Amino acid sequence: MTRLRIGQGYDVHRLTEGRKLILGGVEIPWEIGLLGHSDADVLTHAVMDALSGAAKLGDIGKLFPDTDPQYAGADSLDLLRRVAALLRERGFAVVNVDAALIAQRPKIAPYRERMEENLAAALGVDREQVNVKATTEEGLGFTGDGSGMAAQAVVLLEKE
Repeated sequence: MTRLRIGQGYDVHRLTEGRKLILGGVEIPWEIGLLGHSDADVLTHAVMDALSGAAKLGDIGKLFPDTDPQYAGADSLDLLRRVAALLRERGFAVVNVDAALIAQRPKIAPYRERMEENLAAALGVDREQVNVKATTEEGLGFTGDGSGMAAQAVVLLEKE
């Protein structure tokens, strides 16, 4: 078995009124938030999906089904900590995480470092191993018109 494993994750959530906007575990002041069974942290969900894929754990829907009431309103960073524990149990170490938020607004530059710190802490790695970036879609599609946000992540794991 190879010692290196790559995983790719993708997540999307609709924007709606009456919800907090949480990205990378950071509550961002915004007039609308993401709709979901948990806190709908689309960035953290994409990272979890990439990690679970690389370790052949399935996906976050398998690990934390939205039909299970115990995950209603769940803190996604807590779920990420659980994924990290599963990785360690299986002998995997996170080499790096590269994640991209796809949203027209708000700008995340003021929050990027805290997002990286939160994700790294939940994974038990150094912040230098986690990169968060963002892009708009130039007004195109559901992310461009402001009706939703998406995120993608790529991770590299090493079997210890």
